[in-house]
Amino acid sequence: MTARIYRPARNAMQSGKGKSKQWILVHEATTPRSIDPLMGYTSSSDMNQQVRLSFETLEEAEAYAKRNGIPYSVQPAHEPTPKRVSYPDNFRSDRKTPWTH
Repeated sequence: MTARIYRPARNAMQSGKGKSKQWILVHEATTPRSIDPLMGYTSSSDMNQQVRLSFETLEEAEAYAKRNGIPYSVQPAHEPTPKRVSYPDNFRSDRKTPWTH
Protein backbone atom coordinates (compact mmCIF):
# COMPACT_ATOMS: atom_id res chain seq x y z
CA MET A 1 0.00 0.00 0.00
CA THR A 2 2.16 2.85 -1.25
CA ALA A 3 1.10 6.46 -1.31
CA ARG A 4 1.80 9.22 -3.77
CA ILE A 5 2.46 12.79 -2.63
CA TYR A 6 2.06 15.49 -5.24
CA ARG A 7 0.92 19.04 -5.80
CA PRO A 8 -1.84 19.23 -8.43
CA ALA A 9 -1.43 21.45 -11.47
CA ARG A 10 -3.66 24.44 -11.88
CA ASN A 11 -6.78 24.14 -13.96
CA ALA A 12 -5.98 24.73 -17.62
CA MET A 13 -9.42 26.18 -18.28
CA GLN A 14 -9.03 29.08 -15.86
CA SER A 15 -6.30 31.55 -15.04
CA GLY A 16 -6.55 31.15 -11.25
CA LYS A 17 -4.41 28.91 -9.07
CA GLY A 18 -7.14 27.57 -6.80
CA LYS A 19 -6.64 24.07 -5.35
CA SER A 20 -3.06 23.95 -6.60
CA LYS A 21 -1.13 25.20 -3.58
CA GLN A 22 -1.64 22.27 -1.21
CA TRP A 23 0.15 18.94 -1.30
CA ILE A 24 -2.06 15.86 -1.75
CA LEU A 25 -1.46 12.35 -0.37
CA VAL A 26 -3.36 9.59 -2.19
CA HIS A 27 -3.03 5.83 -1.86
CA GLU A 28 -2.19 3.84 -4.95
CA ALA A 29 -4.51 1.02 -5.98
CA THR A 30 -3.60 -2.37 -4.53
CA THR A 31 -6.37 -4.33 -6.23
CA PRO A 32 -7.70 -3.71 -9.72
CA ARG A 33 -11.18 -2.33 -10.17
CA SER A 34 -13.90 -4.75 -11.18
CA ILE A 35 -17.02 -4.20 -13.27
CA ASP A 36 -20.39 -4.99 -11.72
CA PRO A 37 -22.13 -7.41 -14.11
CA LEU A 38 -25.64 -6.11 -13.41
CA MET A 39 -25.26 -2.32 -13.55
CA GLY A 40 -21.84 -1.96 -15.19
CA TYR A 41 -20.40 0.20 -12.39
CA THR A 42 -16.71 -0.04 -11.62
CA SER A 43 -15.93 -0.82 -8.02
CA SER A 44 -13.09 -1.87 -5.77
CA SER A 45 -12.84 -3.44 -2.36
CA ASP A 46 -9.88 -1.21 -1.47
CA MET A 47 -11.21 1.63 0.71
CA ASN A 48 -7.88 3.47 0.83
CA GLN A 49 -8.43 4.63 -2.75
CA GLN A 50 -11.16 6.93 -1.45
CA VAL A 51 -8.84 8.68 1.02
CA ARG A 52 -7.35 11.95 -0.21
CA LEU A 53 -5.49 14.01 2.37
CA SER A 54 -4.28 17.56 1.80
CA PHE A 55 -1.37 19.28 3.55
CA GLU A 56 0.01 22.80 3.49
CA THR A 57 3.63 21.74 2.92
CA LEU A 58 5.52 18.77 1.56
CA GLU A 59 7.24 18.27 4.91
CA GLU A 60 3.87 17.84 6.67
CA ALA A 61 2.79 15.22 4.14
CA GLU A 62 6.05 13.30 4.48
CA ALA A 63 5.89 13.48 8.28
CA TYR A 64 2.35 12.07 8.22
CA ALA A 65 3.38 9.18 5.98
CA LYS A 66 6.42 8.37 8.15
CA ARG A 67 4.43 8.63 11.37
CA ASN A 68 1.82 6.15 10.09
CA GLY A 69 4.33 3.80 8.42
CA ILE A 70 3.08 4.43 4.87
CA PRO A 71 5.64 3.96 2.11
CA TYR A 72 5.42 6.91 -0.25
CA SER A 73 6.85 8.49 -3.36
CA VAL A 74 7.02 12.21 -4.03
CA GLN A 75 6.31 13.75 -7.40
CA PRO A 76 8.08 17.09 -7.71
CA ALA A 77 5.90 20.15 -8.17
CA HIS A 78 5.79 21.48 -11.68
CA GLU A 79 6.27 25.23 -11.81
CA PRO A 80 5.14 26.67 -15.13
CA THR A 81 7.43 29.20 -16.73
CA PRO A 82 5.63 32.48 -17.39
CA LYS A 83 5.71 33.45 -21.02
CA ARG A 84 6.30 37.11 -21.75
CA VAL A 85 3.86 38.23 -24.40
CA SER A 86 3.52 41.72 -25.76
CA TYR A 87 0.52 42.95 -27.73
CA PRO A 88 2.57 44.83 -30.37
CA ASP A 89 4.32 41.56 -31.21
CA ASN A 90 1.11 40.51 -32.97
CA PHE A 91 1.74 43.15 -35.63
CA ARG A 92 5.50 42.83 -36.17
CA SER A 93 6.64 42.55 -39.76
CA ASP A 94 9.06 39.71 -38.99
CA ARG A 95 6.47 37.26 -37.59
CA LYS A 96 6.99 33.62 -38.48
CA THR A 97 3.33 33.20 -39.42
CA PRO A 98 1.22 35.94 -40.95
CA TRP A 99 -1.33 37.58 -38.70
CA THR A 100 -4.88 36.85 -39.84
CA HIS A 101 -8.34 37.01 -38.38
